Amino acid sequence: MFTNNSVCRLFNIEYPIIQAGMVWCSGWKLASAVSNAGGLGLIGAGSMTPDNLQQHIIKIRLATNKPFGVNLPLLKSDIDAYIEILLKEHIKIVFTSAGNPKTWTPLLKENGCKVIHVVASAKNALKAHESGVDAIVAEGFEAGGHNGREETTSFVLIPAVRSVIDIPLIAAGGMYNGASLIAAMALGADAIQVGSRFAIAKESSANQAFKEKVVEINEGETRLTLKRLIPVRMIMNKFYNEISRAEIEGADARQLLAILGQGRSRRGIFEGDLEDGELEIGQVSALLHKIESAKEIIDEIISEYSAIKSNFAKPD
Repeated sequence: MFTNNSVCRLFNIEYPIIQAGMVWCSGWKLASAVSNAGGLGLIGAGSMTPDNLQQHIIKIRLATNKPFGVNLPLLKSDIDAYIEILLKEHIKIVFTSAGNPKTWTPLLKENGCKVIHVVASAKNALKAHESGVDAIVAEGFEAGGHNGREETTSFVLIPAVRSVIDIPLIAAGGMYNGASLIAAMALGADAIQVGSRFAIAKESSANQAFKEKVVEINEGETRLTLKRLIPVRMIMNKFYNEISRAEIEGADARQLLAILGQGRSRRGIFEGDLEDGELEIGQVSALLHKIESAKEIIDEIISEYSAIKSNFAKPD
């Protein structure tokens, strides 16, 4: 079905569906399940120590013989240790984010890695393209977790990025079903990166209480906040209200960091503290009504995609 798809060829996968490398959700179990189902699973290194990352790499190789990758935020203070693990373990696919791709892309590519960088603007997409990356992820304002300051929605961002690059383009932010895949491709993308729906998959390492909370929330119950630090989209709860009130009252970055403290996302997503934890999730969560396996998610996306495509092909 997707034999000529540039992203499928780049990664040697069956379907143009990438699982986002989400903190506290994307361990080896989720990544291997996605890869085994025909997509590309990513281990999310953002919430791991270098040693922890290496253990997840060892375990995923026992769980799948399909391609997989690692998502690595470039702003980590001990980034050199993570790069060392990626090279030592001969990782072939690396998604980078939150930093300058020019710093590490040449070294990774010299060691046989395919490098994909996540951006939130056409300007940064062009810079990433010029740094030599193999593909771009364009992540719209709808996305959960850390987000772009530009607040550009996916339907505007995808064609804007496509207009300045000629390498494979992966759409992210609000992508979750077959209609998302059709729409993203119509706008110029070659594949979609799915975050929120996989964040609450059965194989996700997120806390069950967090998954059930995501299924319960309605439209408008996530907000982008912490704009004076690094913008992040989260569910509105006691912690969100505290941060939001401080921002309205003019708190500076130092004061916001004091409120944020350490381990807020772990507390919310991994430990299940629904009031004082940071519950990162995308706007599309309002459309998610059940907890499914990774295979069920991918099978449903492809089934919906095929049905919509067939319907479009029918004569008027």
